[in-house]
Amino acid sequence: MSGKYDDILHLPHPTSAKHPRMPISDRAAIFSPFAALTGHAAAIQETARLTDQRIELDEDTKAELDRKQKILMDYIADQPEVTITWFCPDEKKSGGAYVVTMGRLKKVDDVVGTLKLADETTIPLNEIVDLQCNLFQGLV
Repeated sequence: MSGKYDDILHLPHPTSAKHPRMPISDRAAIFSPFAALTGHAAAIQETARLTDQRIELDEDTKAELDRKQKILMDYIADQPEVTITWFCPDEKKSGGAYVVTMGRLKKVDDVVGTLKLADETTIPLNEIVDLQCNLFQGLV
């Protein structure tokens, strides 16, 4: 059987006198921009990440939170120490996480609907599920 390239089939691989051979590790790197699964592991990890669903508060709990907010407004100049449990919505998927934040209360903005702490943490009032403060003992 005689083929078209039989005369060069068994010749040694040509090497350049000007350019050295590229190491195999560098040869593989030139193809990495074409990797089909780039970001695939991150996408799977994001899909597997669990979020909590927002709890809908009943009217009694909402009324209690309003009473506590009014008490805090009376003492806002003292910057009382508060512990706030609130729902922080997830930016990438539905749901979020319940976060407990502690700090000194600086401002309650009813117009914007936020509560601001001395460290500039801003919490949306409609996401608060629990407010704790030593001012509430015996008042609420």
